[in-house]
Amino acid sequence: MIYLWLTAFHVIVVIFWMAGLFMMPRFFVYHQESTQGSPEDKAWVEREARLLRIIMNPSITAVWVLGMTLAVQSNAFLHGWMLIKLLLVLGLSGYHGWMVGYAGKLASGERALAGKTLRLLNEIPSVATILIVILVVVKPF
Repeated sequence: MIYLWLTAFHVIVVIFWMAGLFMMPRFFVYHQESTQGSPEDKAWVEREARLLRIIMNPSITAVWVLGMTLAVQSNAFLHGWMLIKLLLVLGLSGYHGWMVGYAGKLASGERALAGKTLRLLNEIPSVATILIVILVVVKPF
């Protein structure tokens, strides 16, 4: 029974984390379109910081703790699909870390990427989500 509760909470925090992974690049686009030093610019800095502090950082922590607990409890590391899923989640975690860094750059006035690039980067979580769900549900190997 505990396995089902852990799974439920894992799915819940994954949804929260993914929401943040989808929202933050859009925030970056809008932030970059604002005038540097303007009240709008400062508001985007605060919004990005809150998204990270309240949703994304706690979610990624819970995703990893619950996910690893579930994997150990079910011996999932013995399956090829789980190893690929783990690599994809590591990639998403790296993407999360990149967003933390880019939020810091925007907060300091650096705008290194074009809006189009940020819009394309917003597709990374989509592709990863599709692959992860297929791996977990279908378990192709």
